[in-house]
Amino acid sequence: MQKYRRIRDLREDKDMSQAALAAELGLTQRTYSRYENADSMMPLDILIKIADYHNVSVDYLLERTDSLKRYPRKRKEREREY
Repeated sequence: MQKYRRIRDLREDKDMSQAALAAELGLTQRTYSRYENADSMMPLDILIKIADYHNVSVDYLLERTDSLKRYPRKRKEREREY
């Protein structure tokens, strides 16, 4: 399994430790480290939280695109935010 290079790079660009980002996501540092290093399968909800935290698309994190731009949210999702 390939390491999540972009997830690590985005975290490091913000000068965050694994422990700090893990706390933001409600995870332990050990669990986050396993996800970032691809030692454990990352659940989709965590991948989405990381994408939202860094304001990038999941496709960018998975190296399916080089575009950082997020996709527009669906109307129903925007309405729930209010």
